[in-house]
Amino acid sequence: MRRNHTMPFGAQVEKDGVRFALWAPTATDVTLVLDGADHAVPDTGEGWRVVTVQGVANGARYGYRIDGDLVVPDPASRFQPDDVSGLSEVVDPRAFDWTDAAWTGRPWEETVLYELHVGTATPDGTYAALEAKLEELRDLGVTAIELLPLADFKGTRNWGYDGVLPYAPDGAYGRPGDLKRLIDRAHSLGLMVFLDAVYNHFGPAGNYLNAYAKTFFTERHQTPWGAGINFDGETSGRTVRDFFIENSLYWLEEYHFDGLRFDAVHAILDDSEKHFIGELAETVRARLPGRHIHLVLENEANQAKWLEREADGRPIQHTAQWADDLHHCWHVLLTGEEAGYYESFADKPVAHLARCLAEGFAYQGEPFPTLDNHPRGEPSSHLPPSAFVTFLQNHDQVGNRALGERLSALSDPAKLALARAGLLLSPQIPMLWMGEEWSASTPFLFFVDFAPDEELNKAVREGRRREFKSFAAFADDTSVIPDPTEAKTFTDSRLDWSEAERAPHRGVWADTRNLLQIRHQTVVPLTRTAYRGAQASLPRPDAVDCTWRYESGWLRFVANFGDAPLETPRGGGQIVWCNGADVVTGETIELPSWTGIFLTGVN
Repeated sequence: MRRNHTMPFGAQVEKDGVRFALWAPTATDVTLVLDGADHAVPDTGEGWRVVTVQGVANGARYGYRIDGDLVVPDPASRFQPDDVSGLSEVVDPRAFDWTDAAWTGRPWEETVLYELHVGTATPDGTYAALEAKLEELRDLGVTAIELLPLADFKGTRNWGYDGVLPYAPDGAYGRPGDLKRLIDRAHSLGLMVFLDAVYNHFGPAGNYLNAYAKTFFTERHQTPWGAGINFDGETSGRTVRDFFIENSLYWLEEYHFDGLRFDAVHAILDDSEKHFIGELAETVRARLPGRHIHLVLENEANQAKWLEREADGRPIQHTAQWADDLHHCWHVLLTGEEAGYYESFADKPVAHLARCLAEGFAYQGEPFPTLDNHPRGEPSSHLPPSAFVTFLQNHDQVGNRALGERLSALSDPAKLALARAGLLLSPQIPMLWMGEEWSASTPFLFFVDFAPDEELNKAVREGRRREFKSFAAFADDTSVIPDPTEAKTFTDSRLDWSEAERAPHRGVWADTRNLLQIRHQTVVPLTRTAYRGAQASLPRPDAVDCTWRYESGWLRFVANFGDAPLETPRGGGQIVWCNGADVVTGETIELPSWTGIFLTGVN
């Protein structure tokens, strides 16, 4: 099985040679530099420069000379063997022979996500090393891995959110064929593979678009990273939109990814009649109707409109959104932290949790304290739980802490065990952060590599320390904050998989596996049927009682977060999980402090 995504951008291997196409609307002269020789590139109108060259071998190196001086890589390069400023490589995607021709994905309701950073998920930090871990993840009960962004970034270590060449998987982890081999192997094991895609900005090093396509950006929109991407420009918007829509299709078709997670879509500023993320979803749905394709948003604005369903429950546009609100509720309950955005959940964390469990968003248009009481969110109670991806940890919530501590280093193990069950047995789509399944002791720190640009390294280093100087723990000494530019910060973040075989980590791994077995046996069969709504109540201000109803039955979660025991009516049903030796069930449920129970029954 050979796969190739045909697109108007980049180097396309065709029958009569390789077609090179560059959109360079603000360049006066463009020359193709191919294996050391220059080739004229005709102007074909509307900013496009296109030429087909015969006799070009797979692996040839090329770039574009702009206005007789600067040589830049192809913005749609399929691979950069010499990093973001080097020449691009011609890649014939049909050279890879896939074995997963019958694979069409898995239904969304079966999804258990495992988010990971390729460079730190294994000691070697490569696609090949990760491939060797896939069977372990399958046996744990994971059904999908989600890779942090792969778009080529400056240097050899980065989270991936500083990518500047969206079509080129970074060479720090291997070659394109190695990534395809990872995905092919995952599919053979029944695992889906998701990719985090960043369409709201480019990284600070290695982006050459301003040298020949200044209108790719616009000062009309300002983002945390500077001028916004010009999705709605009168003359440039169509090409800019196509550049990213084609990128999504490229990953889904040529690499056979099963889904994409779109980073911070609230920072994609677009005044068009149809917003870019709406057009993107509609295009993907129309192009790939025969596959299970899952599109997930990160959206601080909590806009339910992107998550609407057809009458039969299928997503109209996007499949789900990361449920940050639910994370914040659990984090406040487990740690007692109230700084930053946690302040907006610290006043009544159990009540917020109850609303999130039953309705998705905690804030659905109410004033949000962290935003100076500006309204945040849209009504979401009509959406099914599967419209939300839930988590106790992720790369942001761990890595954006000064010391990169995991939740297991901040909370009581017994309390964390209750939260783990609440995550993995509730009907939302759960996501684990790499190593969470055994409470890994390794931190996940913020790291970059902008060498030899020491000025940029210095700016990142000092900015990181300024960011945390307002925190009491670092007010007098920020030197304890790991230097993000040092290689040690990166290597300290690598997982030690052998921990999972030792106490106490072995017990956490066994608990995670048991919970996922219960999920697949009991929860997923319910969620495959039509959703009928949910209701949550507070038996006491420190306890939650939530019931989700489906066509084939119901699921109920009762948890006591207070110090005093909780007694509440049982109301029937079969117990599928409870914690604590002192939990008593009969006609009533008696829950000691920080214990919970899941029950299920037929309607």
